[in-house]
Amino acid sequence: MKRLHWYDYITINLFWLGLNIRNTAVGSVFTPYLVALFVPTGRQNTALGAISTAGLIIAMLVQPAAGILSDRSTSRFGRRRPFIFFGVLFDVLFLVAIGLSGNFWMLLVATLLIQFSANVSHGPLQGLIPDLVPEDQRGRASAVKAVLELVPIVLVGFTIAQLVGKGQLMWAIAVTAVTVFITMLLTLVFVKEKPLTEKPTISLKVPMLRVLGMLAGIGLGAVAGLIGGGAVGGLVGLIAWPFVGKAAALAVMVGLGGVVAMVVAVVAGVWSGAYATLGRDARRQSSFTWWVVNRLLFLAAATSFQGFLPFFLMYAFKVDAAKAASMNGTLMTVIGLFIMLSAFAGGWFSDRFGKRRVVALSGLVSAVGACMVLGAIWVPKMAIIYAAGGVIGLGVGIFMTGNWALGTDLAPAEEAGRYLGISNLAGAGAGMIGKGIGGPIADYLNGYLPGLGYFAIFASYAVLFILSAVSLRWVRKTTR
Repeated sequence: MKRLHWYDYITINLFWLGLNIRNTAVGSVFTPYLVALFVPTGRQNTALGAISTAGLIIAMLVQPAAGILSDRSTSRFGRRRPFIFFGVLFDVLFLVAIGLSGNFWMLLVATLLIQFSANVSHGPLQGLIPDLVPEDQRGRASAVKAVLELVPIVLVGFTIAQLVGKGQLMWAIAVTAVTVFITMLLTLVFVKEKPLTEKPTISLKVPMLRVLGMLAGIGLGAVAGLIGGGAVGGLVGLIAWPFVGKAAALAVMVGLGGVVAMVVAVVAGVWSGAYATLGRDARRQSSFTWWVVNRLLFLAAATSFQGFLPFFLMYAFKVDAAKAASMNGTLMTVIGLFIMLSAFAGGWFSDRFGKRRVVALSGLVSAVGACMVLGAIWVPKMAIIYAAGGVIGLGVGIFMTGNWALGTDLAPAEEAGRYLGISNLAGAGAGMIGKGIGGPIADYLNGYLPGLGYFAIFASYAVLFILSAVSLRWVRKTTR
């Protein structure tokens, strides 16, 4: 391969900008806003958790499947670009469907459809850097990719979210659609792919079975978590019943059971998925499997915080959905700026102090931010929330730099693609576990005592952040 020019790093990665603007707008702005409009207050967190879980199941199937199919594509337009093109065409259609949703069920269908189309483009996109960038230049290309993944948090916060806050949902959707469409067109024009001349003869059966194995692993983990959380919570509730009464004992049972359910779901889900995908290598490469556990614990907390914040702002500040969207947009901008600040510094810290230490630090820093949010539940102050968001942003930025670098060290070099593909367990499983379990807990406990549900789930996420640092105890093979 020839050496790339500076602009090649941008054109190869440009669609990551559009993709992440689309994902952030749909997941953090449009869906919470519309759920708040369509669903009564006491069920909003549960509804958001249900939509997130269903959508991420689709993502977990479609994204790797589209990537595998693109590997085998002999289209004269290239292997990846046709998938990106058709995925975006349907994205635009389904974005409009989200905007025209008149009730929860229409929103659910539109969200599931855009999860399908979005991951048709997302899976193949991941192949552009390995396809087009020489190995000794991939560090620079990956750095540009990371920047284009971080910038959308800030951009969506002060543009798209603010439009929704002013009641201009369709304009916000139009901006999202135009952005993703333009970045797609620029990718088609400036990215040059060399078509495959012969279709690979390797069967699709094995890689697709691995995809199903990962999904089954997360499913088994969720079931184990619910059983384990129910058992622990039920036992503690029975012990507490004579002392605090029935209602309080049920609250203790749900809150504690929820934390246990999330933790068990993460550990059991990752190990089940790893065994289904890697077989006995999951145990032989246990440090790598525990790295995935670390990643899922952290992301389950971080992504769920972001999802439930609009509803928390509505509760804490007694504002409507539009105002909460605007406030959340400003908070996203603050968080995004701190993420970028610490992400750029995170690489230097990783090289200086070691990747495992830096990743552990990210969990502890984020836990401090999560605990700060607890103080704003009964004494709501935006200054506290902005400060907490900044601290969490610092932790997330450090994590994004250090965690992936650690994973690339732990994956066997000769099978890096096979191993790192398991990181989808963390990407898709995060929302399924954090929101899918956390949403019903928040609504139940808020019904018992207003604000208690948010205290329980935010405290749970603080625990997950701390445990993400603890899980690194079993990650022994590290490099500097």
